[in-house]
Amino acid sequence: MTYWDIIGWAGSALLVWSLLQSRLLRLRALNLAGCLVLLGFNAAIGVWPMVGLNAVLAVINIWYLWRMLATRHDDKTYQVVEVRTDDEFLAHTLRLHHDDIARFNPGFTWDDTVRRDAAAFLVVSGDEVVGVVLFRSAGDGVAQVLLDYVTQRYRDFTPGEFVYRQSRFFADRGCHTVVTPPGMRSPYYARLGFQPRGDSYVWELTATK
Repeated sequence: MTYWDIIGWAGSALLVWSLLQSRLLRLRALNLAGCLVLLGFNAAIGVWPMVGLNAVLAVINIWYLWRMLATRHDDKTYQVVEVRTDDEFLAHTLRLHHDDIARFNPGFTWDDTVRRDAAAFLVVSGDEVVGVVLFRSAGDGVAQVLLDYVTQRYRDFTPGEFVYRQSRFFADRGCHTVVTPPGMRSPYYARLGFQPRGDSYVWELTATK
């Protein structure tokens, strides 16, 4: 096997690997890398139709990556919909993603006792649910987040931030402090201004005014 064969196979492997990704951002980034490798490979051996194909695919990937990164914090792209805690669509969403929720939020429980005092929010992009945030008042002005879940396709983004941006969701319930679940995997709260406290993160609403 020659040096160029190795490069060609590596580029092809990247393309195949990219198509196995469930995360949109990672899929596009790996696909772009594969296209660039194959573009150089085909240019070196003079296969110009494949050079053209991979150049076009690279531009398409760059365009989608730019859109994803430019709109990841855009409240026109993501909307927050408050729903009743006994809403059947919310229950369906929790059932559908049960195993993934348990993986990233191992301490999460959702029973009648918890639901009674909780608030529920779906984060949507277009007609797709991309995140779920559930919290309840824990007394003394504290909002305890029960669940902050992002679907696999949007795992490289932070749609839950759109709930936290709107402090009225918490203030209307007499809460001025937000505490995240302890032991949550891959937390992103430090980027939103939360402060670490033990195994959780804490956000003081008064600090944002």
